[in-house]
Order: sequence, then C-alpha cells, then structure tokens
Amino acid sequence: MEVIPAIDIIDGKCVRLAQGDFSRRKLYDEIPVEMAKRFTAAGLRRLHIVDLDGAKSGAPKNLRVLESIGSKTSLKIDFGGGVKSDADVKRIFDAGAEMVSIGSMAVKDPDTFFEWLSLYNSENFLLGADVRGGKLSIDGWQTDTEIELLSFLTEYNARGVEQAFVTDISKDGELAGPAIDLYKKIRHNVPDLKLIASGGVSSIKDIEELELAGCAGVIIGKAIYEGRICLDELSRYVS
Repeated sequence: MEVIPAIDIIDGKCVRLAQGDFSRRKLYDEIPVEMAKRFTAAGLRRLHIVDLDGAKSGAPKNLRVLESIGSKTSLKIDFGGGVKSDADVKRIFDAGAEMVSIGSMAVKDPDTFFEWLSLYNSENFLLGADVRGGKLSIDGWQTDTEIELLSFLTEYNARGVEQAFVTDISKDGELAGPAIDLYKKIRHNVPDLKLIASGGVSSIKDIEELELAGCAGVIIGKAIYEGRICLDELSRYVS
C-alpha cells in the first residue's frame, strides 16, 4: 500500500473542500512547499497536487507551486487540474511533475487522452475518476454525467490505463471513512487496474481496511491537516 499525501491549492495556498463544494472550503496556514517538505522529512515519496483553480477554470493555474515543490523536494509528484491540451501536459512535466492526473479531459476527449498515453507512456499518467451515485462527475465535480464508473474503468483499463484514483465525492472531506465497498467492487470487476483510493480517510484503520480491500495506494489530505493521522504513524508504509 502506497500512502500519497495530497495538497489541494487555491490561490497558491493549501485548502480542503467538502464533497467538492468550493463554498465549503477550509484554508490551512501551511505553505504548500513547506508542507511538502514535512512529507519528505517523514519519509513519504509521493505527492498528489490538485490545482483547484485550474479544475474550476479549465487551465492549470498553480504551476509555480509545482515548480517550487519539485525543485525543493525529492517527491514524485502527480499534478492535475484543468489539463486540456498537449501544451498543458508539457508545461506540467517541465514544471517538475513525474505524472499528470487527468480527469475531465479523459471523459470529454478520449482520443486525445489515449494519444497522450501513447506519446508520453501510460505510466506517466494517473486517471482520475470522481464518482457520485455510481456515475462520473467532471469539471472539478461541478458537472454530473450519466457515465457508469465500472464500465468506464473497464474500458479505459483495456485501452491501456494502468492506474487510476477513484474518489467517492460523498465521502471526500467528511472524515467519515472511505468507500470500502466501492473499492472492493472495482477490484473485483477491474482486477488489473492499479487502484488508488481517495476520499473519506480519517484514521490508520481506514488505511488498513483499504489495503485489505486490495487498493494499491491511498490519497490522504484532510486527515493529515486536521491531525487525525500523524505523519509518524505512516512510517510503516514507507519502504
């Protein structure tokens, strides 16, 4: 199980939303690069950065934060939010990310998405699937679709997607536990997909349950910022 801390950014600052609602955001005092340094000091090797400004506007907005973290830490960063063009992908890689997270674009323009996987290698992309009531939501969780999650993941895995993080929007930011049953269902139906859980984690016990459910990784945000999980507790997941 790989533990992946998250930094969500609005106006260059660390924030967390509740259920993807921009009106229910909480600003934290932590400066993103300083928070990233804390993750590094704890032995963590991965970092998930969400450019919420980018997700809302449709174009990456916080690449300077990515550049700063990339130059001042050794973290393997995946970065997403508003990625729509090949130029966006290049800018993100140039700014220091090792992986680009793609959500809405993969749904809206699959041909371009799969061209990117071929051009840059699939291992350099992380598919993001945000789900509400079993169906995908896009545009920073602002637009619901009629696309069924399981059929979507099955098709994209068959076409070359190796890894994906799945967020149950109803769980995100609520600290009420992750969607264990959902992840078990995904593992059963799409066993070859490297599945990363996201949303709702509130304790080490939640991480243990996700590992038992077969998840390859877990993204943790609010539980760290709120002190529900101490970075020292994550040492067992650092190899």
